[in-house]
Amino acid sequence: MTSSKGSCLIKVLLGLSLVLMGCGGTGWLWYTYQKAEETRHWQSVEAVVISSQMLTDRPTPHSPLYYRAEVHYRYTVDDKTYTGTRLGADGPSNKTDRALENVKNFAVGKTVTCYVDPADHTKAILKHAPDYGIYSIWFPLLFVVGGFGMIVSAFFRPKASPGGTPTSTS
Repeated sequence: MTSSKGSCLIKVLLGLSLVLMGCGGTGWLWYTYQKAEETRHWQSVEAVVISSQMLTDRPTPHSPLYYRAEVHYRYTVDDKTYTGTRLGADGPSNKTDRALENVKNFAVGKTVTCYVDPADHTKAILKHAPDYGIYSIWFPLLFVVGGFGMIVSAFFRPKASPGGTPTSTS
């Protein structure tokens, strides 16, 4: 294998890896957007908060404390009462602000709107997940475009003149 063929192969492999990474990132962002969008079509019903507290967790002995709000609420759909615990996309955080805000916003006895899955009334959330993914999807697409550009450039290189320098085609 000559040096030219070797560099062409390396360029193609790097381009393919960029395309794969870009496709993976794009797919993941599209999936999160679809999941966030799905709940926006769920049935909205009134719910009453029956408990609300901030919990702490330390996953490993040397990790920082993580805080999350635990909210239990009761809602009724088709004359049947259910209890929900899902807030939405809020996960644990090493800062207390978000957990305390959720505990405050979902105080015990407060009537709130919850969103219920029409296919399974046991699934409900209090907050929709943000749809940031769709606004960021352009970034991994740059990897796809760049990777394809590398692959194409590996096969369509300018021809070298007898002196060894590429000639331009005008």
